[in-house]
Amino acid sequence: MAGRINDDDVKAVRDAVPIDAVVSEYLQLRNAGGGNLKGLCPFHDEKSPSFQVSPSKGFYHCFGCQAGGDTLDFIMKIDHLSFSEAVERLAGQAGITLRYEEGGYTAGTSGRGERIRLVEAHKAAAVFYAEQLGGAEAEIGRRFLAERGFDQAAAEHFGVGYSPAGWDHLTRFLRGKGFTDKELILSGLAQDSRSGKPIDRFRGRLMWPIRDISGEVVGFGARKLRDDDNGPKYLNTPETAIYKKSQVLYGIDLAKKEIAKTSRAVVVEGYTDVMACHLAGVTTAIATCGTAFGGDHIKILRRLLMDNATAEVIFTFDGDAAGQKAALRAFEDDQKFAAETSIAITPGGMDPCDLRLAQGDGAVAGLVESRTPLFEFALRHIVARHNLENPAGRAAALDEAAPVVAGIKNIAIQHESAVQLAGMLGIRDEQFVVKRVAQLARWARERGQQPPQQQRGRSYGDAPAPAPAQSGGPALNLRSPAHRTERELLKLALQRPELVSPAFDAYGIDEFTAPPYAAVRQAIQDAGGASQGGEGYVARVREAAPNDTVRALVTELAVEAIHAKTVDDVYAGVQLVQVRLRAVDRRVHEIQGALSRLGPHAPPEQHAAIQQELWVLQQYGQRLRNRGAEGL
Repeated sequence: MAGRINDDDVKAVRDAVPIDAVVSEYLQLRNAGGGNLKGLCPFHDEKSPSFQVSPSKGFYHCFGCQAGGDTLDFIMKIDHLSFSEAVERLAGQAGITLRYEEGGYTAGTSGRGERIRLVEAHKAAAVFYAEQLGGAEAEIGRRFLAERGFDQAAAEHFGVGYSPAGWDHLTRFLRGKGFTDKELILSGLAQDSRSGKPIDRFRGRLMWPIRDISGEVVGFGARKLRDDDNGPKYLNTPETAIYKKSQVLYGIDLAKKEIAKTSRAVVVEGYTDVMACHLAGVTTAIATCGTAFGGDHIKILRRLLMDNATAEVIFTFDGDAAGQKAALRAFEDDQKFAAETSIAITPGGMDPCDLRLAQGDGAVAGLVESRTPLFEFALRHIVARHNLENPAGRAAALDEAAPVVAGIKNIAIQHESAVQLAGMLGIRDEQFVVKRVAQLARWARERGQQPPQQQRGRSYGDAPAPAPAQSGGPALNLRSPAHRTERELLKLALQRPELVSPAFDAYGIDEFTAPPYAAVRQAIQDAGGASQGGEGYVARVREAAPNDTVRALVTELAVEAIHAKTVDDVYAGVQLVQVRLRAVDRRVHEIQGALSRLGPHAPPEQHAAIQQELWVLQQYGQRLRNRGAEGL
């Protein structure tokens, strides 16, 4: 084994890769004030962004699910990596050479995490396939691309390659790079043969590298080129430790920035469709990889689109029966988006690739702009199933369609759609339909349920905002003025220690009445105190925390916004005084109780000592009330 990674190298990796740059690879971040950024949490489903990142501190925290930590913690959690795997990945991005103790530096494969090795194998395979596309054997692949309007520059932009027709060209190439047969099988790049030796999984095919949202190659899509190939038209990487087809979107690495910028995503059906759209200027196009568009894909897009009122997801489908079925399947998940969903039906059964070839780039852009709201498409499909020539048929169509309209999030669109539905059904009294829809919508809101009859998903659009964070369990009450002030003071001690030092370090642990806050105060003390601040200060406090619960609370307090328009020494002084004054008042009440219990027959010297302590505390309390922070 290579041993553990050198501690100095781990610190260098943490310092070299800003946390906001890493998190931005997975979700859209916006200004949250106070130097922090916010976005939709990638670890749980939410409508309003409760996930915050503090670039200056190097930490993230979700106030909804309580996930939090530093850059390495984020990578470990989101990509299911071990600690060493996360360090190795970020070190690779930063160009840092790692040293391994208990055996020294190694450039070999021992000690490397399995996921990292599989990603490295795919990266090497992508380079190999791309190089093969220029060879004589790949002429059939180049012709395939040219016939669909893609030149060499397009192939290079999307990393398209070619897998040689022999049995083990890639296998031998990767062995030469130091990969083991076991790694090749686990990666899905090779498969067992009858002889027991690994052979290439992809042979004689055009190859599209499939990248995750961070840009890592995790799989391939392979297109059949020859008639003597008995395999399926498209062959994808099998499910592996790094490739889950329900969790990847082809083109997301190229489209993510434009999706976040324009608040629009265009979902197409294939690799060449994504290429055609991007080359035609529709650079928000993405596609699924051998599976229907589903819940995990929605989560990826929602993190990029956030909760923008103008956000839109546009599906493109052929106008045939299969296309209509796919559109209706997409509509079932419509309300899981915080965005409006639309459908663009390609003319004459042409997909975007065919459309670009036949009519040019402008036609592809025009297709996207000619979209129709997905709910309108679904309504027309529902209505078409009923006989509108008689009252019974119109009533049945209304019963089925009205709940669909009632479920529309936007109230203005809901009203217009109700009027539109009346026209579709041929019902002259449109107000009858409008009232019916409003009644269903009100029924659903009052009960927190979906409109009756047509039970459609509502888990995103109508989800309530997450409750305020309650770290620390039942002993912490954010309605308590004392707890709120203690929380503010701890946030200042972690985020702006220079404003509360050195006074804060003289505060006793017992001055924090909430046990979780007392534990954080203890961790700050064990880390050397707030006056020690500076580089790595919050990390030292996290390390001093006695358990994961306190460690998570430290992260939360280090990231949460301070509740002041102006965070200065005046505001800090108010928090210091309030916490100390409450501690003084509590002690005064304790002493007054002790005096009452002593009674008139107590020894005079004991009575005098307690009276003296009471007088001193009362004077100190009065000084704090009169002079504020100067009285500390």
